[in-house]
Amino acid sequence: MIFLQVSIAAMSQKVLRYNVNKKQVNITTIDGTLTIIPLTDNAVRTIFSKQVYRVMPELVYVENLKNPTFNIKDSKDKVSICLKNITVEVDRNTGLVVYLNKNGKQILAENGRSLAHSFVGKEKTYIAEQHFASPSNEHQYGLGQFQDGYLDVRGLSRRLTQVNTQISIPMILSNKGYGLLWNNYGLVDFNPSDNNVTLKKNAEGGDVTEVNVTTTAGNKKERRESNVFEADVNIDQEGDYSFLLDVGQKMARKLNLEIDGQRLINMENLWLPPTSSVIAHLSAGIHHVKSQLTNNDSPILYYHKVKDETVFRSPVSQSIDYTVFAGNADAAMAAYREVTGEAPIMPLWALGYIHCRERFNSQHEILETANRFRKESFPVDMMVQDWQYWGKYGWNAMKFDEDRYPNVKAMTDSLHKMNIKFMVSVWSNTDHKTELGHELDSLGYFIPNTNWVDFFNPKAADFYWSNFSRRMLKPYGIDAWWQDATEPENDDLSGRLVNNGTTPGEVFRNTYPLLVNKTVYEGCRRDNPMQRTMILTRCSYTGIQRYSIANWSGDVGNDWDTFKRQVTAGLGLMAAGIPWWTYDAGGFFRPGNQYSDSLYHERFMRWMQTSVFLPLMRVHGYMSNTEFWNYGQKVSDNARLCLDMRYRLMPYIYSNAAAISMNGTSIMRPFIMDFANDELALKQKDEYMFGKSLLVAPVFEQGISQMSVYLPKDTKWYDFVTNKMYVGGETYQMPIVKERIPVYVKAGSIIPLGPSVQSTCENRNAPWEIRVYGGADGAFTVYEDDGTSYNYEKGAYSTYPITWKDSSRTLEIGQRKGCYKGMCKKRKLKLVYTNGEKQNVSKTVIYSGKGITLRF
Repeated sequence: MIFLQVSIAAMSQKVLRYNVNKKQVNITTIDGTLTIIPLTDNAVRTIFSKQVYRVMPELVYVENLKNPTFNIKDSKDKVSICLKNITVEVDRNTGLVVYLNKNGKQILAENGRSLAHSFVGKEKTYIAEQHFASPSNEHQYGLGQFQDGYLDVRGLSRRLTQVNTQISIPMILSNKGYGLLWNNYGLVDFNPSDNNVTLKKNAEGGDVTEVNVTTTAGNKKERRESNVFEADVNIDQEGDYSFLLDVGQKMARKLNLEIDGQRLINMENLWLPPTSSVIAHLSAGIHHVKSQLTNNDSPILYYHKVKDETVFRSPVSQSIDYTVFAGNADAAMAAYREVTGEAPIMPLWALGYIHCRERFNSQHEILETANRFRKESFPVDMMVQDWQYWGKYGWNAMKFDEDRYPNVKAMTDSLHKMNIKFMVSVWSNTDHKTELGHELDSLGYFIPNTNWVDFFNPKAADFYWSNFSRRMLKPYGIDAWWQDATEPENDDLSGRLVNNGTTPGEVFRNTYPLLVNKTVYEGCRRDNPMQRTMILTRCSYTGIQRYSIANWSGDVGNDWDTFKRQVTAGLGLMAAGIPWWTYDAGGFFRPGNQYSDSLYHERFMRWMQTSVFLPLMRVHGYMSNTEFWNYGQKVSDNARLCLDMRYRLMPYIYSNAAAISMNGTSIMRPFIMDFANDELALKQKDEYMFGKSLLVAPVFEQGISQMSVYLPKDTKWYDFVTNKMYVGGETYQMPIVKERIPVYVKAGSIIPLGPSVQSTCENRNAPWEIRVYGGADGAFTVYEDDGTSYNYEKGAYSTYPITWKDSSRTLEIGQRKGCYKGMCKKRKLKLVYTNGEKQNVSKTVIYSGKGITLRF
């Protein structure tokens, strides 16, 4: 610890000289080179480097960014690089950097840096470490999807690796007016601890169970035995301490931590990340630590006192490399997407209901289920074939077993006639014994000693895609792709060699999902250019949004605590820049009596009710027939209500989908995105906004009749169903009913609602309802296109603004701009106004693209 502090201090070096070109400023210090690269008017990349041991490929930042205008101000104490919306000040005496917003206010300041020599295997590398000041009233969000239950990560220790149920993206948003992206392809320690204690197994025995698990080789049974591990920690000073528990294996089955008898971490699932974190307040002195884990674990507990700083550390690096985005959360996110790649617009059908189960066993089962959805009027847009359709041909042979799938093209055509799309699971690993596996083996395209294709080798990636395209894409008319286990599973690059055996896996440890999905997306754009690509993938990395992916939260359980943690985890992923996400509604691992258990049915429906207001809506379950009718009439009736609400919201959802792509915004929004100045709002970790109008408050408890809901300040709110009005800035005890979760509308909102339909392509010219909520001015832009092609990239889409002036109760529907083939030229609009007093005043108009003004 002492050595580290000395090292960081020594690296804060005096500036010797600098030079400037059109793209960057190069500043020479005594110990290295500090490079400042303006990327946009509010984004600057900062790199500190010494001797380079390995030239790294650019995987994150997009090419051909337009260089923003900047100028240099030089003084005795500092060198300033000034852009339109951000200024970078480099201290001449220390070499440390301060970032100011467009008003000259400090938003972020370095606190020290270190670039220390190290090795990965026999290859020279650096341990990169960067410290930033973090005031005590700062709130930080992001880093990806984690299972520890934290949304505000200030002071929290996290180890960023890629495993089932955990997605690591080293990006944070701060209420201080910045976003920060740490650019490193390997493992990242966020707020690392240098103090640790090894927990010792005691003589106390644990439980022995046998469970069904999923693996990359298929379903199997696994025997598990638990044990208790203990240790003492000596705390020097009273205060808040950050703890990181590492079970010492690639995946955990239990995560459990008690300090002095107080349970701080308690998770159990068939798949869990190997680490989990918590912040606890402790007094000075000796504290007893106890952890009930799996018998074969080797747990270590890392800890440190929370300080007023933020630290990023990467053990395998060529430089310190990060980017600062100045502005509020939306401005920072828009800049992040601009420099790492804009997200394409999802196909309209991807935003409807996606029906999944583990698994359909035949072509007959799929068509039988699809027909029953249509017969019983359950809206659906996509059926999904999970793994093992390859049958006798072996793992991921990229071939359907014709004994069970005799004519896949005919099946897909039949689904399409029912207005149902088809998604198929295709993996990035293949059994060596398959025909495809033999070919990959003969060419050396596997990562050695694994079944994973070496996507770091461009030839291997090209070969994978050529087979994918020839065997899966072109023959069948399949619409969407499920790239499962793209971490790769179990953090499997550690200790491997990649890129044709030339590079330690630790160098690119977190980037495998980026390259897998890049291969599939670019291949689809090339070989199927008329149809939008949609990829569901279990893992992500910085910049992956440009490949038209959506994530889901992995193979999670179904209990209330797990459900709650998924919402928080999804919000963390949103703050890290990934716009499309969902979960397995109902949980992947379900109780054995799921079809008859009324307690599970209530839980299932709360998952389902919340999924209405997620970026994607999807049900899935392990060894389950997840169709609603299998759970009885009450579940079926409630599912119909949920699906109807999702489809009625489609004009609102799709317009928000376009805003993601065109404005760099987000549809699932942690409160920092809309209420950064509301301290109570910033402390909420499982309420969120769906778009900028709807506040969602999921229900995470069994059988409750009321619960606390905080409504952010400085606005009024309306119950989405009853229209009852509430004043913001208060916590209310809200009534809870079984049929729905609480959802509230922000005053000034304009929400377009469509008709009740069975799929997104049905009745697209039908009348809409436009709801207007008084109490504040408001605006909304309606976006429409053909929903399936990339013609919108060529300008084939239409928009029109709707604005509300509250003082005069005037609604203006603006002139339509743009057009596309199949556009609805005239639409009947029912305009409904409410203000909590004079409710449901309505007017009806025919909108033909010309401006309309109405008063209420």
